Amino acid sequence: MEIDDRYSRQVLFKEIGAEGQKRLSGSRVVIVGCGATGSALASLLARSGVGTLRIIDRDYVEASNLQRQTLFDENDARESVPKAIAAARQIARFNSLIAVEPQVADLIPANVDSLLGGCDLILDGTDNFETRYLINDYAVKNSVAWIYAAAVASYAVTMNILPGETACLACIFPQSPRGTVETCETSGILNSAVNLVASLAATEAVKFLVGARAKMRRTLLSWDVWTNERAELAAIHPRTGCRTCLRDFVHLAGEGRAHITMCGRNSVQIHERQRPVDFVALSTRLEPLGKVRHNEFVLKFWRDPYELTLFPDGRAIIKGTTDTAIARSLYARFVGS
Repeated sequence: MEIDDRYSRQVLFKEIGAEGQKRLSGSRVVIVGCGATGSALASLLARSGVGTLRIIDRDYVEASNLQRQTLFDENDARESVPKAIAAARQIARFNSLIAVEPQVADLIPANVDSLLGGCDLILDGTDNFETRYLINDYAVKNSVAWIYAAAVASYAVTMNILPGETACLACIFPQSPRGTVETCETSGILNSAVNLVASLAATEAVKFLVGARAKMRRTLLSWDVWTNERAELAAIHPRTGCRTCLRDFVHLAGEGRAHITMCGRNSVQIHERQRPVDFVALSTRLEPLGKVRHNEFVLKFWRDPYELTLFPDGRAIIKGTTDTAIARSLYARFVGS
């Protein structure tokens, strides 16, 4: 397929044109998180012709994802394929002209420079403020633009962050939301809310990448697709006294960051163990103890009522508990201390 034919309808949009399309093809974008919002963003930008997409995700595909996570299918769920890998495979099927760099990893202070380095723009497909604050610290420190986006239930919210020019995430949210916070696991989610916020964020991304910064929105925009309520909060300038804008990067320093974090859906993630795992040898050892299977990307082990998913670098997600002590014990018992 000729490149001009593939993108011809987009090039006809005069705000992009042939020159804008060339800029898109030379751009490098990082998407952090490839769940609902992240997979929609990846699909939109891949189809738009963004030249290089680096997709970072720590999780694997499950059947419950398929209602809203558009780059995955039933076979991905059956095989527990890591989301970054499944996304890269699917993108290659509809746009082999671009480069996709899948990274099966949890973004943490120790790897933030290597995973986010060398990009023009960072897009938010995460599901937690801990990671968003880390992205925000990195972006402000290195003067890299990023776009915050979130969706839960019927509610979507997004904001463009241009360091030194607009407010940053910490300007608007000095502290992570406290108390009971809605999640997809507790409140559900409409795929239409996901696609709305991804469409808004992807459009802002294209504006940035083709050089139309003056057209970018300078507000925190929220939209409830069920109640039709819509609101905007000005985010034109950095907030006076913002800790991050004053270059106090506590999240990059890892202050207060737990080595074990909750992943939602009644599970605990353990990422304090950094060591290579031999899936073949471990499978042989675990077979007498419960059901086990593995592919090149993940090993899954079931010991009722728990399910352990292990990655090649030693990181694990343990489903069936939110108790970190139980998760530690299971990890030590079946994988090693």
